[in-house]
Amino acid sequence: MEMLEKENLELSVIMPCLNEENTVGYCVDEAMEFMKKYRIKGEVLVVDNGSTDKSAVTAQKHGARVIEEKRKGYGRAIRSGIASSRGKVIIIGDCDTTYDFLHLEDMYAYLNEGKCHMVIGNRYTDCMEQGAMSWSHRVGVRFLSFCGRIRFHTDVYDFHCGLRGISRETAEKLIFHTDGMEFATEMIAEAAGNNLCIRQVPVKLRKCKYQRESKLRTVKDGLYHLRYILKKGKRGKL
Repeated sequence: MEMLEKENLELSVIMPCLNEENTVGYCVDEAMEFMKKYRIKGEVLVVDNGSTDKSAVTAQKHGARVIEEKRKGYGRAIRSGIASSRGKVIIIGDCDTTYDFLHLEDMYAYLNEGKCHMVIGNRYTDCMEQGAMSWSHRVGVRFLSFCGRIRFHTDVYDFHCGLRGISRETAEKLIFHTDGMEFATEMIAEAAGNNLCIRQVPVKLRKCKYQRESKLRTVKDGLYHLRYILKKGKRGKL
């Protein structure tokens, strides 16, 4: 993946964003506080993926660097964020307050110290708030993660956790193709297929702190993931 030549930082926290004006500021503040606490030279990079509200303005007011990606899609937003990032370590997380950006110590340390190439959060370690994930989504994630483990020969338990990290060096080497939610699966598949070290850390999944309509499309997104798993297994690189 082509990266921009810019000032190198220790950490880039990338937040894909679509109409999150009520939550993005809270998440940016948490990430900033984490970097301040541990004296990490870094940035919060919010990728505005076609928001029609004040998400971009809010993110900037809270200290984030904002870039715009007009082409829709979770994967497309993250790929643009990675390409624009400046950190040696890249941590990706949703900006809807469901993830805790104040406690990124383990994820950051594994990557910063070169102990692995990628870190994936695991929400199924008794850290999930009641009501944070619907029953149907729990079942779907478990099933698809099981399929992913079999197909890609990896022990990653939670393929779809929205909090994850990758070293900049690894991001420069891997080639990603997907634009949608299946990008979460593709990241792991590419790392596993290249025999890279993937670590897992427990992460807390919280209920969104603000009333909002969920963007998750359990059945449709699940089918995209399953299609990717089946095609990737049959044809190699997409």
